[in-house]
Amino acid sequence: MALMNWTADQYGTNVGFADEEHKVIFAKLNTLYDLATGGAERSAIGAQLDDLIGYVAEHFAHEEREMQAKGYSAFAPHKAEHDAMVQTCVGLQAKFHAGEADVTDAVGQMVKSWLDKHIPTFDKGYSQTLNS
Repeated sequence: MALMNWTADQYGTNVGFADEEHKVIFAKLNTLYDLATGGAERSAIGAQLDDLIGYVAEHFAHEEREMQAKGYSAFAPHKAEHDAMVQTCVGLQAKFHAGEADVTDAVGQMVKSWLDKHIPTFDKGYSQTLNS
């Protein structure tokens, strides 16, 4: 069962690349969540975790390049949000691969909560600037 479903009303930024990349993130997150909560092999969960985190890092870098190129005034706090999430994800990734942590429903809910706040609060804010 999907943890998150992307809808334009809830998550749309009206910035083409961002919306498309967010849809990919949601799909990768849903796959990870299904594997982790469905009893998949640890190796499959780890591979999907790595894939998701790698894609998220690329997406954040893409957003940041676009915001900088357009002189987005709220770049610094937006980047700080990204940096904090990457730090959290990389920490989980290291602990997972060391056998010290698992990807659980609680992890999925934490990421969902972050996306539920970040996209409407931070990403929708850059729409006008990035579309100018």
